[in-house]
Amino acid sequence: MKEAAGDGPPNRELYALLHLSPEASDEEIRKAYRQWAQVYHPDKYQAPQMKEIATENFQRICEAYEILSDESKRQIYDIYGMEGLTSGLELGPKLNKAEEIKEELERLRRRKEQEKVSAHVQPSGSILANLSLPQFLEGGGVMRGMAMSSEVQTQISKRNAIAIGGNLQVNGNSGGGAATVVLRHQLSSVSSIEFMASAGLRSLIGVQTSRHLSLHSTATMGIAMSLRDGSINLSNSWTRQLSETTRGNIQLVLGPESAVAVGWQKKEEKLSAAAEIKIGTSSFGATAHYTHRFSAKSHGRISGRVGSSNLEIEIGGGRKISQFSTVRMLYSVGIQGIFWKFELHRGDQKLIVPILLSRHLNAVIATGTFAIPTSLYFLLKTFIVKPYYLKREKQKALENVKKTSAQVQEARAAAEKAQQLLQNVTNRKRSRQLETGGLVITKAVYGSQKALKKRDELGEVKDELASQVLDVTLPLNFLVGDSGQLKLHEGVKKSGIMGFCDPCPGEPKKLHVEYTYHGERYEVIVDDYEELLLPQGAQKI
Repeated sequence: MKEAAGDGPPNRELYALLHLSPEASDEEIRKAYRQWAQVYHPDKYQAPQMKEIATENFQRICEAYEILSDESKRQIYDIYGMEGLTSGLELGPKLNKAEEIKEELERLRRRKEQEKVSAHVQPSGSILANLSLPQFLEGGGVMRGMAMSSEVQTQISKRNAIAIGGNLQVNGNSGGGAATVVLRHQLSSVSSIEFMASAGLRSLIGVQTSRHLSLHSTATMGIAMSLRDGSINLSNSWTRQLSETTRGNIQLVLGPESAVAVGWQKKEEKLSAAAEIKIGTSSFGATAHYTHRFSAKSHGRISGRVGSSNLEIEIGGGRKISQFSTVRMLYSVGIQGIFWKFELHRGDQKLIVPILLSRHLNAVIATGTFAIPTSLYFLLKTFIVKPYYLKREKQKALENVKKTSAQVQEARAAAEKAQQLLQNVTNRKRSRQLETGGLVITKAVYGSQKALKKRDELGEVKDELASQVLDVTLPLNFLVGDSGQLKLHEGVKKSGIMGFCDPCPGEPKKLHVEYTYHGERYEVIVDDYEELLLPQGAQKI
């Protein structure tokens, strides 16, 4: 039963197998091993079939104990799991600290991927197509202008990287472009330097250096000279981490267009926000935006800009349509007119299409251009998009079930065998708890969150979902202590517990437990990695 990569906290199956907390002491590990060894030792069983089952599970117990009782192996397992233990590390006195082990693992991984890294190329770019509806209606063509930019960055050595890029823009009868080369060199772990050269209408050369002043502060200083008129720009910026999710920055530019800017950014799991005020010798402006993530796939966004040449408010949202692609639609109203804007982001590539709907601020047009597409969006989402995604997710789930059916059947068989060996001890424990009115698990089901939800709604699990749940009443009764308590540790995936298995790999799982205590009935549902402590008064029915 291997843990799925990315499926919750890693490297905890061995702790679940011995029913231990990840913070368990050496003495607790030895005690747990002795308890499980008494249950699964092959010499306790005479029947060949039971002896074979005991031998198989006893080997699992011994392997878990061998790893967790060895300080170096346990440290490797806690950091990188079984992958770390099979990656070729030479354990010894030189690797006796977690930091040293982690550093050695990283060195091995870097060595394996060194050729890939040295040849790795990171392309990025954007295409901006400005369209105009009024211009089209006047017979002047729909395209107002276009701009393209592209950059390719590659690591040429451990400390050196080069980026080559260019941009081209056309607006009406005028246009321009430039080609740029940037060479980055890592001076040390806290400082770097960049050399830049650009050829085109705005040809220039420059150098910029950055340094981490402290754990939370970074300073950047640069100088650039225009090859066209010989003017020089000096720039300085300071960035400081204000909290875990917030940082602020100040930028000062001295030159033909001198300016000072103060900014602030905040990024959390559900939201991100930023604001900046910039004051220059010939202009001033302020911008702000707020993005809220409704789910892992969709978000809403509102932003505003105000300044000497701009006044605009923008509202819209986006949705992730694949692992690497996101689409976004925005609506903006300002002194430059009323716009729709469509964006497609795929990796580091962007396609942006602003459409000018009206050059004038008209209340009727502004209301209509906002209300009509918004209504269409919700209609499409309700009757076309959402049903399509639900159908696709159901199809993926069915494909996943077929793909993992053999693995699940094997895991179920192993869990049933493990439960057979727990039967006698469990019956004795349960009888003692019944006699004293203690903790007795009457029903426990572990498996697919969706299947358990249907079970609660209908009182039973449908046939197509029955294979995604597992009855774990017996192993949970076995884990009830003599004191009449049961504890499943936080951060430990429950499928690793003896007598459990993962009945639906890749799906979110829960554990539903019904139990009695002193004649009262209780019920509780917990997530796969959530702590379970029984009995609790709040769980009484």
